[in-house]
Amino acid sequence: MMDLLVSIIAPSVILMKLSGDDALGATGALITALAFPLSWGLFELLRYKKFNFIALLGLLSVLLTGGIGLLQLDPQWLAIKEAAIPGLLGVAVLISTFTRYPLVRTMLYNPAIMDVDQIKQQLEQRGSHAEFEGRLLKVTYLLSATFFFSAAMNYILAKWVVTSPAGSAAFNEELAWMTLMSYPVIVIPSMLMMMGILYYLWRTIHSMTGLSFEKILVSHTSNK
Repeated sequence: MMDLLVSIIAPSVILMKLSGDDALGATGALITALAFPLSWGLFELLRYKKFNFIALLGLLSVLLTGGIGLLQLDPQWLAIKEAAIPGLLGVAVLISTFTRYPLVRTMLYNPAIMDVDQIKQQLEQRGSHAEFEGRLLKVTYLLSATFFFSAAMNYILAKWVVTSPAGSAAFNEELAWMTLMSYPVIVIPSMLMMMGILYYLWRTIHSMTGLSFEKILVSHTSNK
């Protein structure tokens, strides 16, 4: 709820209500609105005291949006920026399959979420490790597809909603509407896709290891 308030609701209200010349003005409202997610992102990075690639991309996105507005660039660049970041993540997920550290293991199949050691032990006992790796590769493709979906929808939404010149009050209002609409149009569908991928992964592990969902989750081991 705090992320929703700071990153979406507060900036949108500021852009929509305070962009007029009788309030903060177009530039002042844009700077103030972007200060909320930027400050929150920096706070999160400092709070957890560790490098977070996703959070860093979020901060970069905010800075690029501010740059487009303040430099009064063509709104086309906003659509490109909105699509580029999730698109690059999708490409990174695919490329990571050729490295020693595939991102699917970092984002989904990792010791913070699942009891990886116990899963590996059961897979080796049943001789299913190779088949499981194939299923994990399928999960990787599904995960990258969610990012490509987000990239496409971000571009379409930005092109459809934001049409006014950057640096104007109308641009700020349209940016606010785009931010608000992104939640039901992009964020919620992407979350449902991610939940579906997690469910598929859990079902795969359950069928190949015989472990219950409670034993698959890392919370089971932490409560023993």
